Amino acid sequence: MAKTTSFRFNNQKMSSMPTNKDLTLWRFFIALFGWLLVSCENDIEKVNLVTTKQNLPIESASGLTIHYSDSAVVRVKVKAKTMNRYTGDDPYTEMPDGIRVEFFDKFKKTSTTLTASRAIKKERSQTMEAFGNVEVVNVKNEKLNTEHLVWNEMTKKISSNEFVKITTPDKIIYGKGFESNQDFTNYRIFKITGTININRYENTSNP
Repeated sequence: MAKTTSFRFNNQKMSSMPTNKDLTLWRFFIALFGWLLVSCENDIEKVNLVTTKQNLPIESASGLTIHYSDSAVVRVKVKAKTMNRYTGDDPYTEMPDGIRVEFFDKFKKTSTTLTASRAIKKERSQTMEAFGNVEVVNVKNEKLNTEHLVWNEMTKKISSNEFVKITTPDKIIYGKGFESNQDFTNYRIFKITGTININRYENTSNP
């Protein structure tokens, strides 16, 4: 007697000796599984392709200078070693190798400079975020140091929610949070954490 086994499919007991109907059904499921497998592989390839494209800049350039004008007068000049432009829901330009920004007064003279290790300029919000070793110096030789700063082109203000250090000719101010006009001539620190008077330690006479 030939040995047989049985299995269940959709709660129906079926003989291991397949009928033509069973063979047709199995061929259908094998074909369906193969189609799903190929479809999943294609979908993964598409996702990887889209992800790769989104991670690559559509434009790259080196040694660029950008001028921002108002009534045909240059007000701001941005210099960067490298610029990479990206598209998407929120297009932006990244400057990964350092940036220098010069703000000009009405006499076309440099009133303030801003330098940082890296920056990102967002097109929709018209803002630029500076990261790492951020330094701002104004015409009064006052200096701001922080690790993150935002320049809003629309409001013409610079701000930070991070720790800041402001050095003036006679004192050093430490604080958390900062806002100023882009010329860094009218500013306020949201939370002052310490102040050091510099004159106290300078020009001491010998007895």
